[in-house]
Amino acid sequence: MKPEILVIDDDESVCSAFKVILNSEGFQVSIAKDFKTAFDLIDTKSFHAIFSDIFLDRFSGIDILKEIKRRGLRSPVIMITGEPNIDNAADSLRIGAFDYLPKPIHKDTLIRVTKHAIQHKALLDERALIENELDEYRSHLEAIFMSVKEAIISVDPYMNILHYNDAFTETCSFTPAYKFGQNPMELVRNCNLKCWTTLQNSLTTGASINEYRIECDHAQRPQQIVMLNISPLKDRKENRIGSVMTIRDITRILHLEKELMGRRQSGSIVGKSKKIQGIFNLIEHLKDIETTVLITGPSGTGKELVAREIYQSGARADKPFVAVNCSALSDNLLESELFGHVKGAFTGAVADKTGRFQLANHGTIFLDEIGDISPRIQLKLLRVLETKEFERVGDSATIKMDARIITATNKDLREKVSLGEFREDLYYRLKVVEIHMPSLKERRDDIPLLVDHYISFFNNLFNKHITGIAQEVEHIFMEYDWPGNIRELLHVLEHAFVLCEESVIRVDNLPHEFKVHPIAQPYRNSTIVIKKSKLNKDDILNALEKNGWNKVKTAQALGISRPNLYQKMKNYNIVTG
Repeated sequence: MKPEILVIDDDESVCSAFKVILNSEGFQVSIAKDFKTAFDLIDTKSFHAIFSDIFLDRFSGIDILKEIKRRGLRSPVIMITGEPNIDNAADSLRIGAFDYLPKPIHKDTLIRVTKHAIQHKALLDERALIENELDEYRSHLEAIFMSVKEAIISVDPYMNILHYNDAFTETCSFTPAYKFGQNPMELVRNCNLKCWTTLQNSLTTGASINEYRIECDHAQRPQQIVMLNISPLKDRKENRIGSVMTIRDITRILHLEKELMGRRQSGSIVGKSKKIQGIFNLIEHLKDIETTVLITGPSGTGKELVAREIYQSGARADKPFVAVNCSALSDNLLESELFGHVKGAFTGAVADKTGRFQLANHGTIFLDEIGDISPRIQLKLLRVLETKEFERVGDSATIKMDARIITATNKDLREKVSLGEFREDLYYRLKVVEIHMPSLKERRDDIPLLVDHYISFFNNLFNKHITGIAQEVEHIFMEYDWPGNIRELLHVLEHAFVLCEESVIRVDNLPHEFKVHPIAQPYRNSTIVIKKSKLNKDDILNALEKNGWNKVKTAQALGISRPNLYQKMKNYNIVTG
């Protein structure tokens, strides 16, 4: 298709010359002598370039140029005149003329300018096409953005609002009074602002925040709980230009889960027993109360899990959590680890060291095995608790500290106090609230839940598809005393996962010392298995006699649980021989 050229001039000789020259170059030329004729043609065709004389009868070429620009046409306009002057040229170019040519126009100049104008028109058309596609893409994105059920808001580096969707106005009760470019922290008055302080911290640090749960304390919805995800916004050069935050209202989901599960899990802590439910309630009360907590209980019961759950559900969850095992270090090393030191403070101190208390500033520090620290460290810790201040080893400068302190021990601190091995004033400072973790044998009802929880964990870890444990393994687990508590259960299941090649963990998959334990013997040697549906009094009596009236062995031989055996013995009036 030939490029279309329009020539507007009331001089026929000029029009004829333009037509001859441009036709010879393969262009299709249309002629107009005045404003009306020109726009009659423009209304029917799209021209690649337009030449117009400045001086016409009623309307000037400047008027034609202005009308073309008013209509938003992309055809380049080249002004031509037999009376060139600087003012006309400047006005034309200021209004938007592509070029300005004085008469007489040389053939080479005309051809060159025409080709350049056509190339310019092609670029304008391509840009318009891209802009249309971008507008369509933006409208699609906008439709998606507004239809997403999760609340979404983006802010610039100064926390000024860039965009938000309809779901955001519902979740956070934003009103039309909130405008783009305003800082939400200056406007929101009906919640605790945890969303905004978390977003502000993410903007400051540049860190992403994933699945962070908060309670809103919203005036209209006091029970509202939401899940935050925050990511930095970056330009093409990877420069940070703000952040985007999504807010998912999980209030209803959590309430439904509590109703369905009877609250069997809080974070990584699993259990339905009365003692564990009591711990869940304590954690719920402690999460927003800034006080010291002492967690007691035997080794392997999950004391650090409780500390982490208090931290993760509290107001400091987006700040550091620092854990220290106080029994793993000597007295001098523990002092340096907790409080830090300066270069040259002691032999081997070749550089300054930041202590754990300083690292935990504004966050939470967890001191495990606190019952093993020396009197000297006890005294320094007492001062930290009372004054929130400390000095690094070898330094006289005082450092302020703002961290929540949670401690744990498997020792009886009350007894150590009575023996003079632990400071009484420190004991009461640490024990503002005490959480006692029961041993696993004290919460046997939780064993099936713990087994299911760790099977799911190890399936993900080892990429396996184990569905559960065999009935005999469950009997063993329920009878075993678990001196190593949950830690021992975890190791036993990990061992079994490594060896298990079926979908169910069996006795043979358990560790050797477990299989040779007396409690496991009936399940390895027993060979009589009778279907439950066919059991009668004689079946039970025969199995009891064969197994020496041992209830565990008999239940295994019959393929039923021990409580089921007792119930059948009661029903058949079988008295222990």
